[in-house]
Amino acid sequence: MLHAAYPIHTERLILRPFTADDLDDLYAYHSRPDVVRYLYWETRDRAQARQALADRAGKQVLDAEGQSIVLAVVWRENGRVVGEVNLAWLSRAHRQGEIGFVFNPEFQGRGLATEAAEVLLRLGFRELGLHRIIGRCDARNRPSAAALERLGMRREAHLVHNEIFKGEWSDEFVYALLDHEWLNRRPAAPRAARPPV
Repeated sequence: MLHAAYPIHTERLILRPFTADDLDDLYAYHSRPDVVRYLYWETRDRAQARQALADRAGKQVLDAEGQSIVLAVVWRENGRVVGEVNLAWLSRAHRQGEIGFVFNPEFQGRGLATEAAEVLLRLGFRELGLHRIIGRCDARNRPSAAALERLGMRREAHLVHNEIFKGEWSDEFVYALLDHEWLNRRPAAPRAARPPV
């Protein structure tokens, strides 16, 4: 069972449940084709983003397997929601979980997703008592794969043509980290901001 105390602060970020005031920031990235390219949903109009926001706002506690938490990631430098992170409880008996993240490309390349995901690893391993946490991504999604690797996760599988995704065969990478590996590794260091293009 996980009942985290929100907000959660990191060096540069605030992680907290979504609120109705986050609609503009969430819509800013949920409406972008480049964001949803490797996700299971399509771009959202404002009404669909409002519904997605309401769904996310209710996901802040893990009481049973099959549930997930979804947290807004606020970059303290500008006070905006720049993305979201999630932790799913896959199995109580086998102590398994899964992390994921979606970020506004305007704020990528600064290590914010990695910094936020570090919090979810801590919640999963330390607070929920998980033994194994996985992360999955489309094999073409190099930024997500790189973020999972920076977290110290090991690529355990490259599933070839494992599903028809948005009309074409796609490959999937599966990454994993065990509780003792997490305890013994060095947390990912924040990345320096990329120079403006």
